[in-house]
Amino acid sequence: MSDIALHLAALGLVGISITHSWLGERYLLMRLFRRTPLPRTSGSEDFTRRTLRFAWHVTSVAWLGFAALLLMLARAPVTSAQLGTVVAATFAAHGLVSLYGSRGRHYSWVVFFGVAVLSYVATR
Repeated sequence: MSDIALHLAALGLVGISITHSWLGERYLLMRLFRRTPLPRTSGSEDFTRRTLRFAWHVTSVAWLGFAALLLMLARAPVTSAQLGTVVAATFAAHGLVSLYGSRGRHYSWVVFFGVAVLSYVATR
């Protein structure tokens, strides 16, 4: 029963992740970005738009990482190396979203990539 529950929980996270990104982009972010003027962070409205967009979608990436962890738990036993790989991959994806979304101007990507590397190395 616990395997089924973990699979269902993972499926729920995948579903909410996709729904969160798609509906958030369509019904929240697009409407928000039509409002002018947006606050000018780091000197431009474009930076504000990009920061809000990647911050919104990185949440969905986190949920996908949790879904992967739940699927791994359903196939116990799980090693720390396996868990570390999923954590590292999740934060590497965070880094990519941040780097691409902000065009490198929001430095969270440095921390996300750092967490990815450290998580991977520490669990080996």
